[in-house]
Amino acid sequence: DSIIYFGKWAEKKKSHYKTAFSFNRKNIKGVSLNQIYMLWGDSLHYRGFKGEDMTIAVLDAGFYNVDSLDCFSHLFQNSRILGTYDFVDQENDVYNDDTHGMSVLSCMAADLDGGLIGTAPNASYYLLRTEDSYSENLIEEYNWVCGAEFADSIGVDVINSSLGYTTFDYSIQNYEYNNLDGRTSPSSIAANMAARKGIIVVNAAGNSGNGNWKYIGAPADADSILTVGAVDENKEIASFSSYGP
Repeated sequence: DSIIYFGKWAEKKKSHYKTAFSFNRKNIKGVSLNQIYMLWGDSLHYRGFKGEDMTIAVLDAGFYNVDSLDCFSHLFQNSRILGTYDFVDQENDVYNDDTHGMSVLSCMAADLDGGLIGTAPNASYYLLRTEDSYSENLIEEYNWVCGAEFADSIGVDVINSSLGYTTFDYSIQNYEYNNLDGRTSPSSIAANMAARKGIIVVNAAGNSGNGNWKYIGAPADADSILTVGAVDENKEIASFSSYGP
């Protein structure tokens, strides 16, 4: 009986929130329309929640041309890029390396009328390069740790990381699946420490679903963070999305 009661209560709540958040969903246009719809981000945008007063550190492999692309121009016009650092090359310029971080940032920060809008275009960002896309070595995990420590030192609210570690160029550094207990890898230890300090750490599950590994990597195994898998445009689990644990 209690299960039946809870089911009816949940449906009533669901109906209530659908009514409370209903509005004309044609207000957002562009290529990112579907992904915003799936997350109900348009409902938040409609009510004025676009990341205001939030500070997000993005840890990635580079942010190629972010400083010159139109969809990011509002970040510079409104001084929302608070800082950058390249922990790989130990310099401030992060705009001449890999495109991956640029793509990831666009999901959050892009704002191009009629073209592309991210989930938090009005947030402020630190862009931190911790990943060397030309190699895969354990040092990159320690770069991740440095990036997380820096993010904590300047008081970010969120760390976003679409990075993951399982196997390396030198097999002696490789993880076994039983190493992914959330307490072994340097990046996972650091991710949990950041979470304990009050930072929301969001990490990609990984792209190994179709491969031999299949599972999540580090720091996605950290037990105090949000690990996010992928779906396609129909809300179906993407075949490449890593499984875990």
